[in-house]
Amino acid sequence: MTHMKSKSVSSAGKLSLLTLALMAAPLAMAQYDSGWYAGANYGVTEATIDDDRITSGLLGSGLTTTSIADDDRDRGYKLFGGYQYNKYLGVEAGYFDLGRFGFVANTVPAGTLSGDIKVKGFNLDLVGTVPVTERFSAFGRVGVTYADTDGTFAGTGAVNVLDPNPSARDTNLKVGLGVQYAFTEALSVRAEIERYRINDAVGNKGDIDLASVGLVYRFGGKTPTPVAQTYVPAPVVVAQAPAPVYVAPPPPPPAPAPMPQKVTLSADSLFDFDSATVKPTGRAELDKLAADLRGLDFDLINVTGHTDRIGRQAYNQKLSTERAEAVANYLVTSAGIPASKMNVKGVNGADPVTKPGECVGTKVTQALIACLQPDRRVDIEVTGQR
Repeated sequence: MTHMKSKSVSSAGKLSLLTLALMAAPLAMAQYDSGWYAGANYGVTEATIDDDRITSGLLGSGLTTTSIADDDRDRGYKLFGGYQYNKYLGVEAGYFDLGRFGFVANTVPAGTLSGDIKVKGFNLDLVGTVPVTERFSAFGRVGVTYADTDGTFAGTGAVNVLDPNPSARDTNLKVGLGVQYAFTEALSVRAEIERYRINDAVGNKGDIDLASVGLVYRFGGKTPTPVAQTYVPAPVVVAQAPAPVYVAPPPPPPAPAPMPQKVTLSADSLFDFDSATVKPTGRAELDKLAADLRGLDFDLINVTGHTDRIGRQAYNQKLSTERAEAVANYLVTSAGIPASKMNVKGVNGADPVTKPGECVGTKVTQALIACLQPDRRVDIEVTGQR
C-alpha cells in the first residue's frame, strides 16, 4: 500500500556538500589511541513517500486519488558502541529507531486510505577516519542493517484494506559521512548524515536518511598524570690542604677528563619516526656513551625524553617516556649501570630548546618538522660524579 523511494535532491545535496568539504579540508598529522568507545546520536529523519505508486495502486482498484497528504519527517536516534583499531579504522555496532512515516489519500468514489510504517533495528558498520587536525577528524561508514518495519493501514468508504498490519524484517546496506571534534581525551561530539536502505513492509525497497548529532565517550582516554621525579643534589666535596713536603714529588699522570655532566642526543638519530626502538645508528652513539660511563663513580643518571609540540600531548607524553626508558635500558645493559641509579621521565614537548617565534605555524609541513628537530631529543645528566 505504501512505498518508500530514494531521497529527494535536497538530501542528496547535503551528502554532496559534506563530501566536498571533507575533500577540501587540509590534512594534518594527528594521533588517535585505539580502544573501546560508546555513544548516542539524536536527530531528524526523512523519507520520500512514493505518491505515484499509491495513486497507481488505488487506480487499479477502480479508485481515483483526489489528494495525498504525506508525513515524511520524524525524529530518530541511535545507540552505539565500537572499537578503534588505529587512528584510521574502527568497527561499530548499534541499535537505531528511525521513527514513523505515513500518508492519507482521498479517493473518488468517496473514501480514504491511510497508512504508516515504523522502522527500527540493528547495524554493524566499518568506520574509516581521516584526522584533519589534532582534535578534528572526518569519517565515513559502510555497513549492514537488520531492520524491523511494521506497517499500519486503514481504509474508509470505498477503500478496502486486505492486510492492515504488514511487517518485514530484512538485511540491507547502510552508508554515512560525518565529522567529529574531541573536547578531551575521553569526550567527543560528532555530526553525521546516514542513509538506511529499508524494506517498507509491502515488498518495496526505499531509503531513509538520518541527520544527527551525538556524544562519544572513549574508555581509558584520560590524560595520564606525569610521575614526579626526585632530584638528588650533588654532594659538596671539601678539599683538604696537602701535607707540606720538602722534596717535590714527580708530577702525577694527567687524570682522564671527566664526562660532561649533561649530554644531549638527537631523538632523530636514535629512533625512527614515531618509534621508541633504538635503531643501529643510535646504538653506535649509546655505545660510545656507555664506554664513557664505565668505571665512573656517581650517584644518579637522569634520562629525560623530549618530543616537539606536534601531535596530542597525551601521545607525546607516552612516546617521550618510552624513548627515555629505551635509552636507560640500553645503558644498563651495555655499561652495567645499576637500574637503581637510573631516573627516567618523559616531558613531551613542554621544554623546547627552540626559541618562541623561531618555528611558526600550526600546519604540519616538512619545514616545520625540520625547524623543530632540536626539540626532539634525549637528555642524559650525571649527578654526584666523583
